Amino acid sequence: MNRAETWREQGSSFTWRPSSGAAAEVEVFHVELGDPSAPALVLVHGFPTSSVDWIDVAERLSDRFRVCAMDFPGFGFSDKPLGWGYSLDRDAEVLEHYVSEVLGLESMVMLAHDRGSSVAMIHATGVESRVALEHLFVTNGNIFLPLSTLTQFQRLILDPATGPSILAQAPPEQLAAGMGQTTFTPPRAADDPEVEALTTIFSHGNGMPVLHETIQYLVERAERETTWLEALAASDVPTTFVWGVYDTVAPPRVVSYVWNRYMMTKPGRNALYFVPEANHYLQNDRPDELVEVVLHALDPPEGAEPGALAARPGAPLLVDRSRAKLPSSTDLLTQPG
Repeated sequence: MNRAETWREQGSSFTWRPSSGAAAEVEVFHVELGDPSAPALVLVHGFPTSSVDWIDVAERLSDRFRVCAMDFPGFGFSDKPLGWGYSLDRDAEVLEHYVSEVLGLESMVMLAHDRGSSVAMIHATGVESRVALEHLFVTNGNIFLPLSTLTQFQRLILDPATGPSILAQAPPEQLAAGMGQTTFTPPRAADDPEVEALTTIFSHGNGMPVLHETIQYLVERAERETTWLEALAASDVPTTFVWGVYDTVAPPRVVSYVWNRYMMTKPGRNALYFVPEANHYLQNDRPDELVEVVLHALDPPEGAEPGALAARPGAPLLVDRSRAKLPSSTDLLTQPG
């Protein structure tokens, strides 16, 4: 049994319908690991994958947290009806339903990746949630599109003139194999367990045709990304950015710009980390290092300065922490040593 099927056996589903529009009711897949009485960690997946991305991280953190993850409608093992009206706002709505109604949480830490980072920003700043968000983690994603590098495949399936026809002919194995070669470091072959897991989720339901509809989030992102970033920068939610440095689609320049422009002087305790030797799917490439960052950010050593978290090759790097204001160059030079 491959990783995706093993993950599926650990989960269950709940039924949900959006509060507006004529969308049909859907079954939404989710998984919980760890002690139900432990602090909650909610994992939010990206495009075009699913909660299966989080297997390694979820297992490593389940001894400390109640780890919870779901597949958004249109992804993974959730329903994927064509023409359903997929959007980031609907996903923020189902995320709120999940954490407040299905899980019954009072507080949580949220760890979001790729497209899920956009959903998490909306939830953190634009949804009146009954669940207190204690800390938000944002990992590799196109959170500022002008500095992203979309692939030709992304552009083709986004376009209504080409997307449906391409996806109607593309086998799931081809998409999974292509991702294995370009979004993981080192590249993964077709028989790699992670690539096989991707094939399984792309084969489920309308897994390939629905990608034309779910990738339209990039249009939403382009229209509203500045609003979301400004709202996050003004919020009091502690926010940590964690980036795999080998990512070419959402390269480090994306998060560097966002940090310098919006987050460096964000109120409260916020930080930026890089994970060397990790690509876009840092949770799969370097799960131990991502877990190390999460624990370090939640309980930072007093006076921790930028630098490697450990004296070993490939250790995560604390790049920066937020501050109330930047010192002047003169102030910096005249400070006592």
